[in-house]
Amino acid sequence: MFETPIIAEPIGAIAPDFHALSIHVDATGAKEGSLDPNLLATACDFVSAGGPSWADAHLASWSEAYQRFGAKPSRTPCSAQALRKRVIKDGRIPAINPVVDLYNAVSLRYALPVGGENYDAYVGRPQLTVADGTELFDTVMNGEPVVENPSPGEVIWRDDLGVTCRRWNWRQGTRTRLESTTGRMWFILEALGTMPEDALEEAGGMLVQGLSQLMPGCEIRKQRVSAAGT
Repeated sequence: MFETPIIAEPIGAIAPDFHALSIHVDATGAKEGSLDPNLLATACDFVSAGGPSWADAHLASWSEAYQRFGAKPSRTPCSAQALRKRVIKDGRIPAINPVVDLYNAVSLRYALPVGGENYDAYVGRPQLTVADGTELFDTVMNGEPVVENPSPGEVIWRDDLGVTCRRWNWRQGTRTRLESTTGRMWFILEALGTMPEDALEEAGGMLVQGLSQLMPGCEIRKQRVSAAGT
C-alpha cells in the first residue's frame, strides 16, 4: 500500500509555492520492456539548444529556496541545476541504468528536480522536513560507505529510519537508491511557482509513459502534494 508523502509545516515558510507530483510504481508483476535508447541524448540536446524557456527562472527560484535554509547553491545546487550544468559543459551525461536515465531525461527536459527511490527500502512514509542534525544519512566517501548527519535546519527527505536525500534534492542516500526495474518504486517531481503548471503535468506524463514502456504491466499511482497541503 502506497502512502502520501508528508510535507512538514516549516517547508511552507521556506518555499510556500512548493508543489510536486508523487508517483508510486509497483513493478512486482511487470514484464521487461525497453526505452528509446536516444531518450537521454535527446534531452541533453534539448538543453544544449537552450530549452526549456523557463529553466533559468525556475532554477533561480530553487537557488533562492536553498539560501533560505542556509545552503550554498553554488556549492551544493539542486539536482536539476547540477544535471543542467554538466550538460552545458560537456554536452552529455553518462548513462547509468534505464530507470535513472529516464528520470534524468525528464529532469533535463523540464528543468525540475526528479528523484527516484527504491520504495521497498523505505521504513514508513517519505517526509520532506527540516533536520535537527541527529538524523543518519548513508552515503559513500572515497569509495567507502560512511554515515553522515545533515546540518541543523537543513531541508531533507527522510523516512522513519533516516535521511534519504540531503539538502532537499541535492544528494541521494545509498540505502534507498533505485538500481533495478523490479519491486516498488517512488518518484517525486518537485516544482516551484516559476515553473508553468502545465509543464509539471507534462513532465509527469513523460515519466509515466517511460515507466510503462520500461515495465509493461506495472501499476502506477500519481498524486499531487504541496507545502499548502495535498
